[in-house]
Amino acid sequence: MLELRHINKAYADGRQVLSDLSYTLKAGEYVAIMGDSGVGKSTLLNLIAGLDLPDSGEILIDDVAISSMDDDAATRLRREAFGFVFQAFHVLPHLTLSQNIALPLLLNGLSTERVEHMLTDVGLPGRGHHFPRQLSGGELQRVAIARALIHRPKLVLADEPTGNLDPETAHEVLMLIRTEIKANGASGIIVTHSDAAAATADRVLVLARDGLHPAVAHQSA
Repeated sequence: MLELRHINKAYADGRQVLSDLSYTLKAGEYVAIMGDSGVGKSTLLNLIAGLDLPDSGEILIDDVAISSMDDDAATRLRREAFGFVFQAFHVLPHLTLSQNIALPLLLNGLSTERVEHMLTDVGLPGRGHHFPRQLSGGELQRVAIARALIHRPKLVLADEPTGNLDPETAHEVLMLIRTEIKANGASGIIVTHSDAAAATADRVLVLARDGLHPAVAHQSA
């Protein structure tokens, strides 16, 4: 479903962050990406999401290069096929929780009847009429996750989705993300520093200066 071909990206100061990175994410695959701070994990997600452009290389979705799409086609692809969970939440303060979560449905002309069910799934039943200012950081994170999953996207991209959650809630939300991905035949990438979060994925990869590598499990002596 997703293919990265020889991706190169440097920061504005000229420091190279991704070098000749290639990877193929198959339909139905859910992977966790780990790695040291500053190695480019969030940058990689932004490139896949089309929020930034690689300096060279191609990103393909279903064998179509995103760079070959015009702005309207790329926007439509992100709106219909992608679900994003980023660290900054991007919850709109002037909309209620229900309205925030319903946005992907409304943009795609879909029914909003699933909103209350999704609120319950992320542990916020009956809170749909509340506004973001009435929520804690952890609750805002759950709203962002609900919004990312509500339209059953084909590709879920999550950047530290449980960073503001307590361990019990984090596990519940991670299992919801996994369940939604599997139930919808979707694919997913989660960027995380948490071993517990990474353990919910099918595979764990480590991003290093020379590319993506399978994680090596620690073995006890």
